[in-house]
Amino acid sequence: MAHGYDSGRLDLPFTGICTFARKPHVADWSALQADVAVLGAPFDAGTQWRPGARFGPRAVREASTLFSFGHAGAYDHEDDAIYLGPEVRIVDMGDADIVHTDTLKSHANIRAGVEAALNAGALPVVIGGDHSVNIPCIEAFEGHAPFHVLQIDAHLDFVDERHGVTRGHGNPMRRAAEKTHVSGLTQVGIRNVSSTAKEGYDDARAMGSDILSVRQMRRLGPAATAARIPEGSPVYITIDIDAFCPSIAPGTGTPSHGGFLYYEVLELLQQVAQSHEIVGIDLVEVAPDYDPTGSTAILAAQLLMNLLGFVFHARGA
Repeated sequence: MAHGYDSGRLDLPFTGICTFARKPHVADWSALQADVAVLGAPFDAGTQWRPGARFGPRAVREASTLFSFGHAGAYDHEDDAIYLGPEVRIVDMGDADIVHTDTLKSHANIRAGVEAALNAGALPVVIGGDHSVNIPCIEAFEGHAPFHVLQIDAHLDFVDERHGVTRGHGNPMRRAAEKTHVSGLTQVGIRNVSSTAKEGYDDARAMGSDILSVRQMRRLGPAATAARIPEGSPVYITIDIDAFCPSIAPGTGTPSHGGFLYYEVLELLQQVAQSHEIVGIDLVEVAPDYDPTGSTAILAAQLLMNLLGFVFHARGA
C-alpha cells in the first residue's frame, strides 16, 4: 500500500484546515457519503461546576491532526493489523448549531446532525460538549433497532430531575434507560463521591443497569467486563473523559482521582468492538482550558481513532 509520502504535499499536522483527522468537511448534511460522520456538539450549559467543554470539539479536532500523516492506514505491530485504511470513508460534519441558554433547541440541532449521519448509513461519532449531549444522540435513534449502552465514566449520570433540570450532564443515562430502543446499560468506571444519590443507583439497577467501578473492572479484566454485555446486542458507546485518572486527563470539568489508565479502556473497547456491532459513539467533557499541555485532547483523539480502527477492522474493512 502506498503511504503517500512520495507524491504531493507532506501536509504536516500543523498545516491546513483543522478537521477531525484532516478528513473532508461536508457542510451539506443531506449529501453525506461516508462510513463515519463526525459531529461536534459544543454545548456545555448542562454543567454543574466548571464550564469549558464547549471548546472540546475544537481541541479534539486539533489533537486529531497528530494522527493524520499520509499513511495508507495505521499499522499496529502488536495486532499485526492495518487500521483505518483508505477504504474507510470518514468525514467531518462540522458542529451542530448551539443556541446560547436554549438547551432544547441546542439538543434538537445535535439530534438533527446524528439523524443525518444515520440516514446516510454512517456511524455517528459525536464530540462534546458536556455529557448532556448524549441525550439527543440517543433520541436520534428512535425508530431504530434496540441497542445496549456502554458508558465509560466516573459518574453514574442517572439523576432523574433536580430543581426542574432533566437534561443536564447528570441526567443522560436516566434519559437513555427510559427509551424503549435502549435495551440495557453497562456503566463502567463509576467511583468515589458520585453526582448521583443512592436512590439513583437503586433506580439504575432496577432499570437494568450493570454498574462497575474502576477497581471492579480491574479485578475482572477487559475480556470478562466486555462479556457482561448481552451477547448479540448492538452497542452504543458513550465515553466521558473523566473516566480516566486526572493524572493523564486533567482537562475536564469534573475530574475524579482513581480513574482508568489508557490501555485499560482501550482493551475494553477492542473487546467490545470485536464481539458487538457498534452503532454510535460519543466522547464528552473534554475542557481544554484546564490542561495547557493538550494531553487530554490528544488522549481523546487517540482513543477515538483507535476505537474506529477496531470497529471497522471487525467489520472486515
